[in-house]
Amino acid sequence: MSVTALLHAGLLVSDLARARVFYESVLQLTRDPNRPDLPYPGEWYDLGNGQQLHLMRLDNPDAASVRPEHGGRDRHIALGVRNMEALKSRLDAAGVKYTASKSGRAALFCRDPDANTLEFVEVS
Repeated sequence: MSVTALLHAGLLVSDLARARVFYESVLQLTRDPNRPDLPYPGEWYDLGNGQQLHLMRLDNPDAASVRPEHGGRDRHIALGVRNMEALKSRLDAAGVKYTASKSGRAALFCRDPDANTLEFVEVS
């Protein structure tokens, strides 16, 4: 047995409409219309190469936890982007704060409206 891929990552959100604005308008992700009828609201987003991001409108069991200021020192998922400067411009325009990677890599971290941490790394 060997693990060969990360097929999807799931994030909890408290307000699905607010999350949709962030993921669709700011990050420009495309919804997958084939999400099955599950017993809770949510959205699936296609990331390419068979990978997806799943948003789940469920109660957050960690809602009271204190999160580190820098997302790179917190649980996070990393997403590849083709143009880091364009991403920065979109985050700036939306008023989304972000921090550069503390390791010196060309990466940045931000949080979605539910404080889920996202890392972005420029890929060619």
